[in-house]
Amino acid sequence: MTDLDAEDNKLLVLARGAMGRTGGSAGAAVRDTDGRTYAAGEVGLASLRLTALQAAVAAAISSGAEGFEAAVVVAGRFSDPGVPAVREVSAAARIVFTDAKGAVFEVVEGPVEGDPAQRPGIPEGFDLESESEVFE
Repeated sequence: MTDLDAEDNKLLVLARGAMGRTGGSAGAAVRDTDGRTYAAGEVGLASLRLTALQAAVAAAISSGAEGFEAAVVVAGRFSDPGVPAVREVSAAARIVFTDAKGAVFEVVEGPVEGDPAQRPGIPEGFDLESESEVFE
């Protein structure tokens, strides 16, 4: 497990809160370079579908954010389409991935390259194929 600093822990709390409020299966929060935070859950309308991270990025950009310091994704996936959106705005932004309970399983600094199975911090029982925990 990785301990988060106070600022990233705040993002975790906001992301978990957004997940709980929306009743979705994931939540996300981002911090812009001015220190402002934006949190969101998944959007699942018939006419609009966004992951929690995409929704948080959209909220930040539509509010005038010009860059990101960090993002936290709760119960999200490595393949989340919001990751490239974060990277488009700030290639070096830290992205923290946690399980639904908030336990950190990976902190990614900068662009993700190479085989995801070779990344450190992937918890035992985590299936990279489905990008979810495997319960036996």
